[in-house]
Amino acid sequence: MTTNNHEHLQNVLETHRMNHVQNLVDKFKTKRNEVKESLKSHYGTNIYTVFDSGSFKKHTAINTKFDLDVVVPFKKDSFDTLDKMFDSLYDFLQDQYKEVAIIRKQKVSIGIIFDQDEDGDVISLDIVPGRELNKDQYPDDSKLNLFVNGNYGLISCSTYIQTSIQSQIEHIKAKENERKIIRLLKIWNNNDGKEYKSFLLELITIKAFDKKEISGNLWEKLEKVMEYIKDNITKDGFKLIDPGNSNNDLMDTLEGWEKSNLSNRMQTIIERINNHSDNIKGYFPTNKDFEDDDKSCNNSGYGIKTGAAAYSTPPKTERFG
Repeated sequence: MTTNNHEHLQNVLETHRMNHVQNLVDKFKTKRNEVKESLKSHYGTNIYTVFDSGSFKKHTAINTKFDLDVVVPFKKDSFDTLDKMFDSLYDFLQDQYKEVAIIRKQKVSIGIIFDQDEDGDVISLDIVPGRELNKDQYPDDSKLNLFVNGNYGLISCSTYIQTSIQSQIEHIKAKENERKIIRLLKIWNNNDGKEYKSFLLELITIKAFDKKEISGNLWEKLEKVMEYIKDNITKDGFKLIDPGNSNNDLMDTLEGWEKSNLSNRMQTIIERINNHSDNIKGYFPTNKDFEDDDKSCNNSGYGIKTGAAAYSTPPKTERFG
């Protein structure tokens, strides 16, 4: 029996919905709020309002792999340099949580991986520090300079990225069709070794919808987006502009061979699924832990509900975006 690609992908999305792990999500939120309060207490008037970001805020998180992201907007005169800002945040989190968590420096964030709790759950947070671009202007323009810890694609070592994370969040707002495809590509990416940044997959999906006529059922939309990636990712002059800063091109985070590899993978996936529909299950697997539960879910909304069933899936840390 051949697989109905559309129905299978619907099932994939249903089994990866966040409502299946609502109790775990609640734990994440509680821990995140505790950290936010600690940050506000420690830095006081040196920071603006700490806010949530990342895939959860954008409604593109999947329940097999997620964390919660927190952005700390520092005022211009809070630190002389961005590396001092970054190190200060790391030192504070290390001092505050070293007995109960692993604290590590990442590309533009500080990762906190808390020890397993009594249920065996591991809670992880990414704390992103940024310093306002112009003194006292952040409330109006939301522009931040982020410190880059080490290499970031073709961006040189120990430098910075200017962006507006609020603009990145707004960029995906009210784009439900795009979010479904982004979740599916993230499921593939995580299943395939997570080689590509979620933010890159997000931007290229939105661009595909902007540039192509993408319609039809779920498989037809996904196929058209993958075709767009295949046909464009290796082209000279193809750009994926950060909605928070028009000078940031996400294509600069990929080497040439990575672009070719992504194009080839998209072509292979399309060909293999069209040649034999059962192959879709290998590239876009369901979350088997919740295959029975999905029958009671509906297709509307993102899937976070109060009082949902209690399950936990130990997460791994994400990266910026």
